[in-house]
Amino acid sequence: SPLPPPPSPIAPSPIPFAPPDGGEELRPQPMARKARKVHVPDEQKDEKYWSRRSRAAKRSRDARRLKENQISVRAAFLERENAALRLEVAAARRELQRFRAILQRYEAQHGQI
Repeated sequence: SPLPPPPSPIAPSPIPFAPPDGGEELRPQPMARKARKVHVPDEQKDEKYWSRRSRAAKRSRDARRLKENQISVRAAFLERENAALRLEVAAARRELQRFRAILQRYEAQHGQI
């Protein structure tokens, strides 16, 4: 009987993401909880306010860029791992075909097992 179809590409991998070099920095970091937004009246928006806001925006952009990079590195790793696993499955299927052929020849000569 044929093997079952491969799992959906959307299904999570049962293999945890762990690059061989133990690259913990490649694992995407969880999103931090955001502070509640507080309305600041226009008269309180001084140079310190805008400077602080600018630094926060830069931190946010940098964090987003880092997370995007981590995700792309993880995706590349998983794609390579997936290609290797597909090759392994193909080899196992060829081996299974070979064994079935051997069994079929044996059973033709000696009867059912």
